[in-house]
Amino acid sequence: MAKTSTIQIKVGLDDQRVPESIEWNATDTAQERMNKAKAMMVAFWDAQEKTALRIDLWTKDMMVDEMAEFFFQSMMTMADTFKRATQSTPYVSQADDIRDFAREFSRKFIETQKKEEQQK
Repeated sequence: MAKTSTIQIKVGLDDQRVPESIEWNATDTAQERMNKAKAMMVAFWDAQEKTALRIDLWTKDMMVDEMAEFFFQSMMTMADTFKRATQSTPYVSQADDIRDFAREFSRKFIETQKKEEQQK
C-alpha cells in the first residue's frame, strides 16, 4: 500500500459560527503540536466537474493588512506552483504575470492604506 499522510485542521467557532481560532497539523511534519494560523485557503480540483472547490477561513482578529500580505504571499506561491507544473511548456512565462499582478496588488494596497492614514 502507498504511504499516506493526514492533514488535520481544527477551527474554533464563536456562538455565531465565526472562526476564533485555526490550528493545523500534518502527519509528515516533525512537529507534534498543532500549528496556529489566522487564515487558511484550501483548494481542491474536481476533474470530473472541472471546478475548484475551496475552503477559505480567517479568524475575526485577522487584520486587513495581514490579509493583504497573506494574499500577496499566496499569489507568489501560486506563481511558483504554476511554474513548476508547466516547466517545459510555453506557459511558464505566465508565472511571471501572476507575480507582476501580486506586486501590483500589494503596491495598490499600500497606496490605499497610506491615503486612509492621511485622512485620519
